[in-house]
Amino acid sequence: MAKKIVKKRKLKVFNLLLILIVASGLFFGVYLCLKIPVKNLIVKGNSYLNDDYILSLSGYKKYPSFWLTSTKKAKKKLEKSNYIVDAKIKRKWFFKIVIEVEENRALFSKENENGKIVFSDGKTLNVTSDYLFRVPRLMNYVPDDEYKEFIKGMKNIKVDILQKISDIEYVPNDLDKERFVLYMDDGNMVYLTLTKFKMINYYNDVLKQLEDRHGILYLDNGNHFQIKE
Repeated sequence: MAKKIVKKRKLKVFNLLLILIVASGLFFGVYLCLKIPVKNLIVKGNSYLNDDYILSLSGYKKYPSFWLTSTKKAKKKLEKSNYIVDAKIKRKWFFKIVIEVEENRALFSKENENGKIVFSDGKTLNVTSDYLFRVPRLMNYVPDDEYKEFIKGMKNIKVDILQKISDIEYVPNDLDKERFVLYMDDGNMVYLTLTKFKMINYYNDVLKQLEDRHGILYLDNGNHFQIKE
């Protein structure tokens, strides 16, 4: 009876070791790549919030992993802040992170609530001394319906004009329940209605025509200027 010959296969140890070394090298290389920290941080869009506050809140202050740090989670952290309306975070070449924020703009303080600051999203906040906002002061109570429209009107005022207003008072009359008077830093007074609030943005142009005279500018009913004696 013929014997069956079984050939023994030699294990290719060298090839196996080579595969293990390559696989280990690839794994280690990917691991190191994922662990590479952020090399450069750029913050945009902030005017009163400092970079350190934004970086700390987002979790990027300590230069974490460029790839393993979630930009979505960092965005959510930023947008939880009362002072940030929107945030965008982008990865760029050479391990750069760009954080762009839209700040919640301070509009005015409320005299009848111990100087609390009202922001563009309607929130009224006690602000710490870390933030100094140059905003006008609302001197008295405004009914709810008019108050909502008042905030919308204030949002439309340019920053440089807003900083020239010292106080605002709600002064309705028999003809108009949406009437306000703005006390300007230069001593002028401006009467406005909510439907004409945007007109205060032309205040600098009006000043040129006044030739250093001071008085009361009526923009609530017609456009005329009454000179103070």
